[in-house]
Amino acid sequence: MEQYLWVLKSTERDLIRELEPERLALLDEDGLMELHKRVRRARNKHSKNYRRGAASGVAEVGARGTAASKSDKSRARAYVFEEALSIVSGELGRVAHDAAEALKDERLARARAGKSTGPESAGTQDGTVGAGRVRSHSKTTGGVKRDASSRAQGAKRQAKRDGR
Repeated sequence: MEQYLWVLKSTERDLIRELEPERLALLDEDGLMELHKRVRRARNKHSKNYRRGAASGVAEVGARGTAASKSDKSRARAYVFEEALSIVSGELGRVAHDAAEALKDERLARARAGKSTGPESAGTQDGTVGAGRVRSHSKTTGGVKRDASSRAQGAKRQAKRDGR
């Protein structure tokens, strides 16, 4: 990737510098997500520019291979940002996995201590498991909105009859 940095503008090089391991280590999950978004946007931009440039050259040259070789700078930029995106994605995945594991451990510790974050009816005062809440079941025809609409139509019909 370093061999292609000469094709980048200074602002693009600044974005690539943010991928240095020391700088990535300072970012939390939200910071990595923001960086990922910016790198992905740059990758999409340069990939699109490369594809469009190569496609426009096909009509002139008459062959895709020959047309693609004329847009080497565009291809190099797209490659740099593709590699950058893979670096950020890998780091973001690692940090997200670590955060998920920490949250899981915290929840398991709370559950073992009897301090569940669930509803109050899950346990009783003496620490035993209570009966819980019985859910009522209502038969629907496939959706809450559809049932509400049917009831509204029925009420409308009834109101029309009552008005006669």
